[in-house]
Amino acid sequence: MDVALLLYLILGGAYLVVVPFALFIYLQKRWYVVSSFERAFMYFLVFFFFPGLLLLSPFLNLRPQRRQLT
Repeated sequence: MDVALLLYLILGGAYLVVVPFALFIYLQKRWYVVSSFERAFMYFLVFFFFPGLLLLSPFLNLRPQRRQLT
C-alpha cells in the first residue's frame, strides 16, 4: 500500500470519525454550562468538523434533561 494512500486514510478517518466523536462527547458534557467565548468556539468546531458530525448526527441528542419536580 502506498504511504500517501495510508496517510489519506488515517487523516480522513480522524477528520470524519475520531475528532467528531470526541467533539460530540465534549458537546454533550458542556452544552448547557458554557461561557459565551466557549460557545463561539463550539460553533467553530461544529462548522469545521461538519461532515463528520453529519455522519454521527443520528446519535446526537442535545435535548435538555428532564426537570425534577418535587
